[in-house]
Amino acid sequence: MFETVLLPIDLSVPGSWQKALPAALRLCQAEAGGVLHVLTVVPDFGMSVVGSYFEAGFEKKAMHKVGEELGAWVAANVPDGIEVHPHVMHGRVYEQIITAADRLGVDAIVMASHRPELTDYLLGPNAARVVRHASQSVFVVRGE
Repeated sequence: MFETVLLPIDLSVPGSWQKALPAALRLCQAEAGGVLHVLTVVPDFGMSVVGSYFEAGFEKKAMHKVGEELGAWVAANVPDGIEVHPHVMHGRVYEQIITAADRLGVDAIVMASHRPELTDYLLGPNAARVVRHASQSVFVVRGE
């Protein structure tokens, strides 16, 4: 039913993957030859004036470093026998998750969500935005 699964994670927040990873693996293993795509997003600066305080080429270096960290995370956490593809994107987290899901042609997105805070009710957490806007099935696992 779900041949390809996207697992968005935040490498600095174990709660973003500790419960979501097993759920994503179960979906991949339920389908013989299922494929897991793991995505992490380097957030943008928000305002261009903020970016002006960083040295030229900082974004490229950050993306490379995060790519190395994601590769190490995959090697340490995804069992052998699972076809897995790591991806690093840059921008607004929820937008990049939806873009990656569409571009990769995944069947499902599995992601963690934390307990909402007051600001989440006003702005909406990434998981809620992905659920509202993704064209794929979205499985939200309570992460924290």
